Order: sequence, then C-alpha cells, then structure tokens
Amino acid sequence: MSERAGIFAGDDPLKIARMWLADAEKSEPNDANAIALSTVDAEGMPNSRMVLLKDIEDAAFVFYTNYGSAKAQELDGAGKASFVIHWKSLRRQIRVRGHVRREDGPQADAYFESRSLKSKLGAWASEQSQPLNSRTELMAKVAKITAAHGTHPKRPPFWGGYRLIPAEIEFWADGAFRLHDRFRWTRETPEKPWEIQRLNP
Repeated sequence: MSERAGIFAGDDPLKIARMWLADAEKSEPNDANAIALSTVDAEGMPNSRMVLLKDIEDAAFVFYTNYGSAKAQELDGAGKASFVIHWKSLRRQIRVRGHVRREDGPQADAYFESRSLKSKLGAWASEQSQPLNSRTELMAKVAKITAAHGTHPKRPPFWGGYRLIPAEIEFWADGAFRLHDRFRWTRETPEKPWEIQRLNP
C-alpha cells in the first residue's frame, strides 16, 4: 500500500507502535505509555481504566497488575481485552483488540525487581479494587509489609503481567478538515499475515 508512507510506513504494526511510542516519549509531558484498558465482566458490562504499558514485544503488548483486581478477574474471565493509547501532543492514537494471557514467570520477576522500593511495597500492601476503610489502614499495612519483607521484597504471587496478543491494531493520525488518516491491521490468528485497510475518518 503505497499510501502508507511516513509515520504509517512499515510491514510490522508492533514495530510501528514502538516507533510512535518513542516519538510520544519525547513530547508527552506525563506517562506517554498510559493506555485506557477496556474489559468486560461476567455479565458483559464494560469497564475501563488507565494502565501503564510496560513493553511492546514482537508479538504482544505487556502490562502488569494485581491478579486479585477487577481488571485481572475480567481479563481472566473473558480472555480478551482492548485498549486505546492517545497522544495529544502528536495528535495520534492507536487502538488494539485481542486475546490476553498471563505473564507470571521470570519476565514478571525481572520487571518487579526493576521497580522502586515504594512501588514494590505498594504492590504487596494493596488489595487492589477491594474496599478500604481508610488511608491510615493502608499505610499501617505498608509498615507491616516493610518490616516483614525488608528493602528487597520478591514479587508477590498475586501480582504479575498480561500479554495482549493483538488481532486488530488501528493507527490514527489527525488530518486537515477532520479528514483523519486511519489504517486498520487485522489477522485471524497470530500465525497468519496481517491484512491492512484504510478507513474513512
């Protein structure tokens, strides 16, 4: 598709996504890797929240969370998710839909080890998405966790990653007269080649 020049050029959508994220990291004031992750619960009710995207691998997008959280329960239940990442400074966005699977092995251990001590202790202390009586109660739990695990806590067994393996990726860039450029990449399975379609704005 000769139209796909400039920022849309390339034959690997995950590589294009990495390039767009690298561009955004130079211009976005905060959290260029923030994605709006959407899931559905057991009744099909949708749910969205902001999550930090931690890696774009050759075949998947990776993020981390508490496995007891609402998002994790919904990810495990449906096995599917979507997200959008929007960069106001670049006037670009990427939409992704696909299947998810857990990453709770050595890669999750390595990422947890790279986090700040405060983030590690927070991961241990927070029963994410569960009711909390007060911030004082939470800080007391952090103190207990610190005493129990010291300054080098291991990754909690209830905390780890997810890989979103895309079935659809759409790249969007702002255009004059609101005639935006949109290209949608789709494939039936990860083994099959991508099909690319330009979409109306």
